[in-house]
Amino acid sequence: MEIDKKIIVKLIQALEDLKKSLKGIDIDSKENNIEKEIEVSGIVIKSPIVGTAYLAAEPGGKKFAEIGKKIKKGDTLMIVEAMKTMNHVPSSSDGIVKEICVEDGQPVEFGQKIAILE
Repeated sequence: MEIDKKIIVKLIQALEDLKKSLKGIDIDSKENNIEKEIEVSGIVIKSPIVGTAYLAAEPGGKKFAEIGKKIKKGDTLMIVEAMKTMNHVPSSSDGIVKEICVEDGQPVEFGQKIAILE
């Protein structure tokens, strides 16, 4: 593959012009948008699979878990649908639901925090 030298010269000139136009402006080359991990007190329940989270068995139905509700180990917290299969997400321990971190019908990723228990 042969690279046209005229194009390289134009690119270098464009970069030099950009440098001149930004003179006096401090540009940080490090990424500023790095997510910071916030320490969470309690037991974090994470999604076991990628899919869509549902907080109830059917639309408008009673939610499996609500903030302040006591949960026992093995109780269903929500359902994650993946490839038309409804996968119940059980609680990994006993506790009280402190926070539900996803909305009904929201897509979730593997390992995403979906709930916090006290």
